[in-house]
Amino acid sequence: MNGGAHDDAPVVEVEGLTRAFGAFTAVDGVSFAVRRGEVFGFLGPNGAGKTTTIRMLCGLLRPSAGRGRVAGFDLLAETEAIKRRIGYMSQAFSLYGDLTVDQNIGFFARLNGVPPAERAERRAWALAMAGLEEHAGRLTRDLPLGWKQRLALGTAVLHRPPLLFLDEPTSGVDPISRRAFWRLIYELAEAGTTVFVSTHHMEEAEYCHRLALMNRGRLVALDRPAALRAGLRQPVFEVRTSDGPRAVEALADLPEALAAGLFGRAVHVTTTDVPGAAEAVAARLRARGVAVSAIARIEPTLEHVFIAAVQAAGGAVDG
Repeated sequence: MNGGAHDDAPVVEVEGLTRAFGAFTAVDGVSFAVRRGEVFGFLGPNGAGKTTTIRMLCGLLRPSAGRGRVAGFDLLAETEAIKRRIGYMSQAFSLYGDLTVDQNIGFFARLNGVPPAERAERRAWALAMAGLEEHAGRLTRDLPLGWKQRLALGTAVLHRPPLLFLDEPTSGVDPISRRAFWRLIYELAEAGTTVFVSTHHMEEAEYCHRLALMNRGRLVALDRPAALRAGLRQPVFEVRTSDGPRAVEALADLPEALAAGLFGRAVHVTTTDVPGAAEAVAARLRARGVAVSAIARIEPTLEHVFIAAVQAAGGAVDG
């Protein structure tokens, strides 16, 4: 994990990446490139193809079609070399609960081929990175979840891989622990590690340098989070009403309302980009007996962008 400016050559580059399971296509013609030191996010509903894409990039699942290179190796012909050059942390806790913190570090150091002469230094680094210097002898199952996730991250990069895959890494972690975890991700990226993250958290998606939105196996949007928000052409309005759930129901079949949902105690409505859309929303609510105290246009969030992109691409997969 050497510092310095980003190299020009992509660490990951895929074209037409596809994976079918019988008649079902889980990933459908996905193409993108990722630079060294980039934090690259996958955001999508369940069944969007995020995990299947990551498994192909890790060499764990052979593509049905397409081509690419990962960490300098051919995705189809050099999967074993790819596996040696990556780190991987799944959403399921990957460490051994009946081993101590120190024993887990030692096991994964050997498993990932850390040379014996470097193991003491890498052990000290992992303990310091996870904040567990005083807890090396504790059983891993007894650690708080946030500590476990930091330890899992440390063991995933003991061998200094240039590329790290994190599949829903903070599922179930409290917000404070999640932010601490993301500080570690940024430290790795600033040192030159390329990081792939799949997430359902909109807050985490904002942390990524670039974000790929996936739905039904296809890449439906790819850009910086700020650019994705700025690129949403449809206006978004915040509506204050007497009954939010009834307001959402009343707007379900309004042609001018593309999406409506509860955001706290307000209703956010994405409308068609036509004059009078806001007035049409207010008129519909009044006609259905829902009092409107305020309606104002707001800046879109990534959640608005995500919902709009998924709907434009055919909606999320049921179930």
